[in-house]
Amino acid sequence: MGSGKVEVIQYLVDTRQLWLGATKTKDLEKEASRALALLTEDEKKGVLKYYFVADAKMSLASQLLKHWVVSKYAGVSWWDTKLTRDEKTKPVYVDPATGKQPVAFNVSHQAGLVALVAVAGYDGKVDVGTDIVCTSERRARDHKVINTEGWGSFVDLHSDVFGRSEAGYLKSDLLSAQPGLPPLARGDEIIDSKLRAFYTLWCLREAYVKMTGEALLAPWLKDLEFKNFRAPRPGQEFVQRPDGEVVDKQEVIKEHEILFHGNKVDDANICLRSLGPDYMTCSAIRTPDRKEDALSWDLGPYEFLPMNQILSDAEERLDD
Repeated sequence: MGSGKVEVIQYLVDTRQLWLGATKTKDLEKEASRALALLTEDEKKGVLKYYFVADAKMSLASQLLKHWVVSKYAGVSWWDTKLTRDEKTKPVYVDPATGKQPVAFNVSHQAGLVALVAVAGYDGKVDVGTDIVCTSERRARDHKVINTEGWGSFVDLHSDVFGRSEAGYLKSDLLSAQPGLPPLARGDEIIDSKLRAFYTLWCLREAYVKMTGEALLAPWLKDLEFKNFRAPRPGQEFVQRPDGEVVDKQEVIKEHEILFHGNKVDDANICLRSLGPDYMTCSAIRTPDRKEDALSWDLGPYEFLPMNQILSDAEERLDD
């Protein structure tokens, strides 16, 4: 959690079993009416604009998580958790009385899971980023492209968002640096191992870039390089205990070789971990004015946060 009153908050919401009666996005107006009632009209419209109901559910959970973490950790009523955007268009909450951000947060979602990372109670500037990836969500499509056009072409399709050396690393003797591949692996096993490394890089970069407040259109993307990265070993199928703890043999990677404009990056606390056999999460935090603060914080495992708890907490704070 870090020292003093600083709290590092990391939660997951699994939307895959939520609002199962909604087969189309418009069905959420009825099936998820309790949740939607906690959003502003603009936020509701943003959720209901999605064509696929799975995407709408993740968007709904993301919006609720942002308000929930501000209400709970900044101690304000639900309807006072007004979110704005900073100069880089990143969603933020600014205390109208102090002009400060009592809670810095970031969310990410993929394949039904929504991740939240936040830092509360830090007296100073703190940058937070998170990403979650699922290596199997596009597996059939990825394999088709690779089998048709080759691994190098697949990497090149995405090379515009990678650092200068990263595409070459992905296309070189990548497998020698990746754990867990059987000695006699063939065909699909090899492709899956390469894809796991590919999505590892994607997860690392996305969390870092989001921490900076930029997007994947940042002009300096080529100048950010993760060197000699490797994928965390797949975990077991994760399950959730009643207290929310994730039960999984996760591999955690906290040491990373990162270059920016050729110089070593030493001010970011970055934690990459496996989650089940197919998911990975990455948290990235820095405190620009005192880098040692963020570097001292323990980025432990995420916990699952039940939707009913979010809704109950929100409803308790509607009139605070």
